[in-house]
Amino acid sequence: MMRDKVIVITGAARGFGRAIAERMGRDGCRIVAWDVAPDADQPAAHVERMDVSDADSVEAATRNTLAAMGRIDVLVNNAGVNGPTVPNWEYPIEDWRRVIAVDLTGVFLCCRSVVPHMRERGEGRIVNIASVAGKEGNANAGPYSAAKAGVIALTKSLGKELATSGVLVNCITPAMADTDLLREMTPEYIEVIRAKIPMGRLCRVEEVAEMVAFLSGPGCTFTTGGVFDLTGGRSVY
Repeated sequence: MMRDKVIVITGAARGFGRAIAERMGRDGCRIVAWDVAPDADQPAAHVERMDVSDADSVEAATRNTLAAMGRIDVLVNNAGVNGPTVPNWEYPIEDWRRVIAVDLTGVFLCCRSVVPHMRERGEGRIVNIASVAGKEGNANAGPYSAAKAGVIALTKSLGKELATSGVLVNCITPAMADTDLLREMTPEYIEVIRAKIPMGRLCRVEEVAEMVAFLSGPGCTFTTGGVFDLTGGRSVY
């Protein structure tokens, strides 16, 4: 059922994005990788070097993708940065701007660019990668938590707006996972977050990819504006 579906994945070169591309590729999907620094070995039918935080770059990527692939069936907003792990009152302003620009504004810009195409076709799926930090607000990660809370709210808002259009919009809130984002965190911060997870381990990228596969597929038909946890028991709501 997913064979030949065109799936745009932002931040597709590594981490969650790479795992999602590989998982959806096994279903026969045509992968479109949007990334600020694409991997030369990226498993994709089409690659766009672009910046999700730049409106002109996003619009160009959308135009180029439609010209090359003919349509966009699924948009996975995955690109993200973590930023420093310091208290809010010590947080560098430029890092605040960078985190909000990539993690929240980037999701808005990509949705804003792709949704008109999906609405015209009367079908589509959007999956936004948020974080449990957006629900709980991690100490020493104020901008990241704020951005991911914004992604959750944006998902709910857009889901309601598109509820009768054939376009479904949902998000995933993983706990900390073993990805390149860990390089932006101190070992002490990582251990504090790991201790909050009842299963006692970090999320695996493959687990995120499986959830995206469900939300992108034909089995998801009556859920929009939803928030799906992958937290090893951490979330209680």
